[in-house]
Amino acid sequence: MNPELSDTTVGVIGSGHDAHESLARDIGRLLADLEVNLLTGGGGGVMEAVSRAFTEARRGAGVCIGIIPCSEADPSRPKDGYPNQFVELPIYTHLPLSGERGQDSLSRNHINVLSSAAIIALPGQAGTASEVSLALRYRKPVIVYSPDGALVKHFPQGARRAVNVDDVRGFLGEFLPGSRRGRRTIGVTFPPARP
Repeated sequence: MNPELSDTTVGVIGSGHDAHESLARDIGRLLADLEVNLLTGGGGGVMEAVSRAFTEARRGAGVCIGIIPCSEADPSRPKDGYPNQFVELPIYTHLPLSGERGQDSLSRNHINVLSSAAIIALPGQAGTASEVSLALRYRKPVIVYSPDGALVKHFPQGARRAVNVDDVRGFLGEFLPGSRRGRRTIGVTFPPARP
């Protein structure tokens, strides 16, 4: 069965190292239930954990999209470890920068934010904080989800906060009305991720 591409895409950002498995699982399942596309940076940590939960829980529409950074040494090759095995639609870029340089014009973070109808930020470091800043700059709806405020205290204060998945569901309900209605079947099979 080919995945159905939804007309609505939600970006999930977070640590590339720490999975924050429980939070990521809650969000992946929520987005699968809402039948939206999931967009991440396509790497490990939160990106992989939310992608796994999303693809395992998917019931109908929604594709797992990864915006893939390139190797700094060779822009024609993806950064090592990218994409993770759950990305169904990898978008390979020539953009190598992230982390503390996440707001630089050579960072894929701009694409992640601008391509999403709304952003959910899970705990992360400088790269995640930069994406929250970009969401605020581009006036994208953004919510920071963490029951432990200490894990996200370095994120910009202008972003809304959530301490449980029901708060996130309510936030998405404000910005994604009718998300289950906007979908279409893709007539191609997604290729496996490049090695």
